[in-house]
Amino acid sequence: MLVAYSIVYTIGFALMVPAFLLNRQKYASSFRERLGNYPEFKHDDRKVIWLHCVSVGETNAARPLVYNLFETFPNHRLIISTTTKTGKELAGKIFAGKADAVFYFPFDWKFSVQRALENFKPSLVLLMETEIWPRLIHEAKQSGGKIAIVNGRLSENSFRRYSKVRGLISRVLADVDLALMQTAGDAKRINDLGMNEDRTGVIGNLKFDQATSAAESELTEYFRNRFGFSSEKPLIIAASTHEPEEQYVLDSLEGELGHSCRLLIAPRHPERFDSVAKLLVRYSDVPYSYTFIRRSSEPADTDKTADIILLDSIGELRSAYPLAEIVFVGGSLIPHGGQSVLEPATEGKAIVTGPYTFNFDSVLRVFLDNDAIRQTPEAPQDFQVPERLFEEFMMLLEDKEKRTELGNNAALVMEQAAGDATEKTIDSLKRLV
Repeated sequence: MLVAYSIVYTIGFALMVPAFLLNRQKYASSFRERLGNYPEFKHDDRKVIWLHCVSVGETNAARPLVYNLFETFPNHRLIISTTTKTGKELAGKIFAGKADAVFYFPFDWKFSVQRALENFKPSLVLLMETEIWPRLIHEAKQSGGKIAIVNGRLSENSFRRYSKVRGLISRVLADVDLALMQTAGDAKRINDLGMNEDRTGVIGNLKFDQATSAAESELTEYFRNRFGFSSEKPLIIAASTHEPEEQYVLDSLEGELGHSCRLLIAPRHPERFDSVAKLLVRYSDVPYSYTFIRRSSEPADTDKTADIILLDSIGELRSAYPLAEIVFVGGSLIPHGGQSVLEPATEGKAIVTGPYTFNFDSVLRVFLDNDAIRQTPEAPQDFQVPERLFEEFMMLLEDKEKRTELGNNAALVMEQAAGDATEKTIDSLKRLV
């Protein structure tokens, strides 16, 4: 069965080659490592824990886990892999001094996986949020390692996709020693795919356990001073946006409303920074007459008056949240499934999201039930999407009491859920370590 999987995986890889060639800047830097060519990892008498985070979202979610692993298992070494360039850069930055290696996850072929395992020799492999890689899991088990899924999440869509190859997935899950899932629904779905119920636990969501670091607080003050944010012109953050959400947000703020506030846009993918900047150039012309600057540009006097700031940087969005009055969370105006609302909620902000949030259904339900978020309805026509946003932004900008109530409720949801997930995860992992 693994042989058939490898053949299909190879065919899929071959079909993706044109995309790799067209996006060399995004993919080329990772290929050498992903083929198993890693810098030599010098071992000592300590065992190795390998934590895999796909991208920026999973890396951020892993913060409380990494800090607690570092403190709870001082006689172990921690290494971290990611799939994306941005995830690797962020992991190297925020886990400096805790991770002994940060590297790209190998392609899921036998030779590349075996090279990675031979180089790092992990005794425990942790996969964030249900990253099911058949070859990696099989080879890690064959090498004598333990495998655990942590902060596991399995949406209905993912469940339906995996169900099409249930035989393969069931065989792979037989090699998983522990699956620590976010909700009972996630646990049931992974059990239905073949995971042993006795090795499945429900521990909550690690993202509820987020805390602000000193470095992030310093960056918040830098942003406040450089851009001159104040209550006179409330700041709206459009966070983790996907195409064409920037256009929708800009259209929603057209006219007097746009000039009564300031906007910070943080695209989800760095490769879109330049294209979003070109979009903003159009809005600096008549009839819009907005001024905009890029965070990456050299500081200038105009920074304090710019109507729109493009946050074209990696891993800095968390530091901007404390400065906002309203946060729109992207990936939700299109059928992408939404991005996490938990970081702005931690800061007690009034949050607005679009109708497409199926990636985070259970989390959104908690926030909606506690009047801790505003969600726009589906729009029958594209031109109505900005209208729905406009209504939410206008209401919240005019009603400070409502903004405060939403933010307080969001912070309370986070406070009530904080702490348990990380503690339960560590306690469960002790049995494997």
